[in-house]
Amino acid sequence: MRLAVDDMCFACGRKNPIGLRLEFHFDGDDYVTAFEVRPEYQGWAGIVHGGLLATALDETMARLLWEKEIEAITGRLEIRYRKPVKIGDRLEIRGRITRRRSPVVETVAEARGTGGEVVAEAKAVSMEV
Repeated sequence: MRLAVDDMCFACGRKNPIGLRLEFHFDGDDYVTAFEVRPEYQGWAGIVHGGLLATALDETMARLLWEKEIEAITGRLEIRYRKPVKIGDRLEIRGRITRRRSPVVETVAEARGTGGEVVAEAKAVSMEV
């Protein structure tokens, strides 16, 4: 299996008209993005849908592997939600590799609110393809 990019990814694709359009950069070993919580991302009234927050965390870890030229797909994803995230908030999401023992790669990510508080954490186990 070969992984291909066509710019239609829901999380980061520039051509996807309904996607999150996340943009990333490295800060040391961390892979970082900003996630603007727009009204259309709502679950409960005034709060981001947890699935979209999970998507942003997963994408940060998966895309980090891609940038490191590790072709892998998420095999297991664990999310811990710590605080509700309000519509209009801006989150910083940081991901990093914690272990690589081919074909398994373990990563972590966290989302922080504007005050620096952790609002969600994720762990993923990915499999090289």
